[in-house]
Amino acid sequence: MNRLWTPAWIVRHVAMVVLVAGCLGLGWWQVTRAVGGNAISFGYAIEWPVFAGFVIFVWWREVRQALRAEPADAQQAGDPAPSAAAGPEPADAVPAVRRPVRVVRVPAAPADGADDAELAAYNRYLSWLNANPGARPGDYPG
Repeated sequence: MNRLWTPAWIVRHVAMVVLVAGCLGLGWWQVTRAVGGNAISFGYAIEWPVFAGFVIFVWWREVRQALRAEPADAQQAGDPAPSAAAGPEPADAVPAVRRPVRVVRVPAAPADGADDAELAAYNRYLSWLNANPGARPGDYPG
C-alpha cells in the first residue's frame, strides 16, 4: 500500500477528487439550469456524472495495476520475484510492458512486374495537382 502514497500518486489522488467534485458540481449546475427552463441542460446534467464515473473508473484501474505490479525495490535488491518461486518463466511469456516495434513497410511490387496503367495515370494526376495547388480538378489537361 505504500506504493500508493508516493508524491506522484498523491497528485493523482488529489486530481481524481478535484475532477470528480468538479464534474458532479457542473452536473448539479446543469440540473438547476434545466429546472429553470433550459431544455438542453437535461442532456448535460446526465453527461457530467458520466464523466465523473469515467474518472473514477480510470483511477481505480490505475490503482489496481499499481498494486498488481511488482515493487521495483524488490527486484533491485535481488529478492526473488513472486513468479520466480513457481518456476522459470516460459519463453513465450508476454512482458508486462510492451515496447512498440518499428516495422519498415515496403510497397508491394506488381506480381507480373508490369506497371498498372490506371495507377500510373492516377499518379500523374496527383503530381499535377501537387504542382498546381490553386487548380481545380476540372483544369487537369490529361
